[in-house]
Amino acid sequence: MAKARKIPEIAKKPSSFCPGCGHGIAIRLITECLEEMGQDTNVMFGIGVGCSSLLGGVLETDRLHCLHGRAGAVCTGMKRVSPNQMVVSYQGDGDAYSIGIGETTSAAYRNENISVFVVNNTNYGMTGGQMSNTTLPGQKTTTSVLGRDCAITGSPIKFPELVSDQFNVAYAARGAVTTPAEINKTKKYIKEALTAQLNGEGYSVVEILSACPTNWGMTPLQSVEHIHTKVVEHFPLGEYKTREAK
Repeated sequence: MAKARKIPEIAKKPSSFCPGCGHGIAIRLITECLEEMGQDTNVMFGIGVGCSSLLGGVLETDRLHCLHGRAGAVCTGMKRVSPNQMVVSYQGDGDAYSIGIGETTSAAYRNENISVFVVNNTNYGMTGGQMSNTTLPGQKTTTSVLGRDCAITGSPIKFPELVSDQFNVAYAARGAVTTPAEINKTKKYIKEALTAQLNGEGYSVVEILSACPTNWGMTPLQSVEHIHTKVVEHFPLGEYKTREAK
């Protein structure tokens, strides 16, 4: 019988995420990687507003709740003031890509030496299920009750693809927390992103596709199936910018 992995010391507090939400798995993966790399006591988190803000109640480490969307700017300041500490930005898609698109994009453009993890559930999860910049075409939300019309609102933003193609970032990937196989791949992406920062290579981002059963109006199992059949069609998984060999 396989031995269960212990919970990282910095993430032992219980969380209050909705049943079926992927945030808890994402947090577990990030903290496991930090512990395995010996950086779990040498890290500061910049936490976005939204479901991601519940991370603050889980962690036993330095952290700061940022103004909505501003974690990219706050984490830039953290790293410049304390360059020897790991700096992690933890945000949702509404926070990072909608309200905070300026700060998020600017940090990537400058190739700031930080690691950014964005949990993408295609809506504003905590504040009412409104449409975000990653809401799928035709997806119904509280602010797109007839379904998103991309002719009016634009198409879903693909941030890892954008920065890997246009900017000189160190690493960019998209994973999911839906199956054991995808969870293991996502953990690899997270460790690559953290290693890029540890080695001073520059900006790294991992987008993590997560279910939102509450706002999608689905069961947890239906939500996982929705990611496999619908969400991945618009947000393909994999590495978009790999680290250069050192």
